[in-house]
Amino acid sequence: MTRGLIFDLKRFSVHDGPGIRSTVFLKGCPFQCPWCHNPESRSAKAQLLFREELCLGCAKCVEACPEEAIVMVDGKSQTDEQGCRLRGECVEACPVGARELLGRQVSVEGLLVELQRDRVFYEESGGGVTFSGGEPLAQADFLIAALEACDDAGLHRAVDTTGHADSQVFRAMAERADLVLFDLKIMDPDRHRELTGTDNALLLSNLKLLGEIGCAVEVRVPVIPGVNDDEANIKATAEILVDLKNLVGLTLLPFHSGARDKYPRFGLNWTLSENLQANGEKLEALASILRKANLPVSIGGEKDE
Repeated sequence: MTRGLIFDLKRFSVHDGPGIRSTVFLKGCPFQCPWCHNPESRSAKAQLLFREELCLGCAKCVEACPEEAIVMVDGKSQTDEQGCRLRGECVEACPVGARELLGRQVSVEGLLVELQRDRVFYEESGGGVTFSGGEPLAQADFLIAALEACDDAGLHRAVDTTGHADSQVFRAMAERADLVLFDLKIMDPDRHRELTGTDNALLLSNLKLLGEIGCAVEVRVPVIPGVNDDEANIKATAEILVDLKNLVGLTLLPFHSGARDKYPRFGLNWTLSENLQANGEKLEALASILRKANLPVSIGGEKDE
C-alpha cells in the first residue's frame, strides 16, 4: 500500500487551479527559499510544533505521553526530541492547541476517501484536486499513485511543482496530470543557486519537457521585491515562455511577508525585510513587459496555504 506524508489538506481552495478544489500539501522540499510561505513543508519528516505562549502549564501532555518524553520546567512543558515518537497523544490531550503534529501518514486509498467527500463541489464548479507542498515530486511514488487513483475516480488533477525531479519521474507525473502549475522564480542560475540552494537547469529542462508532452501548463511567478522583480529577470522569463506549448496562463503572484512569524517555531531565521510586500504599480509594469511578448499574463491572488 503506497503511503505519503502530508501536513495539510485544505478544502474549498480557489487559488490552486480551476474551480473549487481540495489542495493536498505534501511534506519535503529540496529548496531553501528564504521567502517560503510554508516552512513547515521543508522537512520530509513529521514534526511536533509547540507554541509555548499558549501553554497553560496544566501538564496534561505530560500525563498523556507514553514515552515519558515531556517534563514540566518553570511551569511550561518541554519535550525531549530524542525520546519523542511523534504519536500525537500530547496533541490530543492539550486543551488549548499549544501542540500540533505536522505530518500524517496517509494511504492513497484513504486520501481518496477524504477527497471524494467534496466531489459535488468539484463537479458543480469545474474543480478537482491539487497536489502541492513543499515539493510534491519529493514523494514521487505516492504522488503518481494518487494521480492515477484520482483519474480512476474521474477527478480533475493539478500538480503545483517547482519541476525539481529526474526527467523520467517528471514525465510520469505530467502524463497523469490534467494541469501543471509550474512555479518559476529566478532565471539567472547563479542567483537561483544562491537563494534557493539548487541550480535551475533541471527545472527549466522539465518546463520545456511539458511543452513536448502536451500537458496544460500555468506558470506562476511569486514576485518578491528585491529578489526577482527586476526587468532583466522578467524579460528572461518571457524569453523562456514565449515558445512554450500549451501555456494556458501566466500568473504574477503578489508576495507578502505574512509567514515570517512561523519561522522561529521551526528554528529558522526570517532573513528578508519584515514588511515585504509587492507593489501594485510595479506588478503592472512587470505584467506589461510580459504582455508585449504576447504572453497570457494576469496578476493573481494569494495561493491557498
